[in-house]
Amino acid sequence: MIRLKPYRALKDATNDWVTKLNFSALQEYGKKHHPIQVLVLYGSLRERSFSRLLAFEFARILDHLGADVRVFNPEGLPMKDGVSENHPKVQELRELSQWSHAHVWVSPEQHGQVTAVFKNQIDWIPLSLGSVRPTQGRTLAVAQVCGGSQSFNAVNTLRILGRWMRMFTIPNQSSVPKAWTEFDENDRMKPSDLRQRVVDVAEELFKMTIVLRPEMEFLTDRYSEREEKEKNGRLLSQAEKLQ
Repeated sequence: MIRLKPYRALKDATNDWVTKLNFSALQEYGKKHHPIQVLVLYGSLRERSFSRLLAFEFARILDHLGADVRVFNPEGLPMKDGVSENHPKVQELRELSQWSHAHVWVSPEQHGQVTAVFKNQIDWIPLSLGSVRPTQGRTLAVAQVCGGSQSFNAVNTLRILGRWMRMFTIPNQSSVPKAWTEFDENDRMKPSDLRQRVVDVAEELFKMTIVLRPEMEFLTDRYSEREEKEKNGRLLSQAEKLQ
């Protein structure tokens, strides 16, 4: 499981700022519910990837709140094509998406957009797997890191992707400019208003997921899909619809 929880392997565990966050009331509230399950995706394969470092900070905060958090490593994921659906990394990503109640998406901004590494992960998560909608009704938090001045192009694109994947994207978001100045030698985020915003986003995702998850079936019940089930006995896959 440590493979899916790499954020727990700290370079310096003696001074972890996340464990000092005062979430006592929210943690008690969360204990009254089944632990929410969060999938975290990031969009870079660099050795020192700031989107990965930010993704890990989100994971630590949500873990501290009581969520079951798993981080997908995009290394080795093949480019989206028509022949690699059975690749182990593709299967792992799809299974994690189905397992999750919520997602956190963190992408670098490159040439004013999300990276190919990030978009490739989303492309491998279809709108439907047979009769299963692997992202429908999940809550979503979006964030980006920038090499230069602050921008919101990537998070705006992530919101479009989230809507297309039928997810409930929370209002708050995080954009970290000059990300290389915001992390210390232990790969932890330095104290700042930007770090405070990251905490706010994680907290909001946790709250919204707890509130919405029990009503997911009701909220995602669609007239068109009820009609499809009545006509065919089940939801059809995209391949079946194209026949």
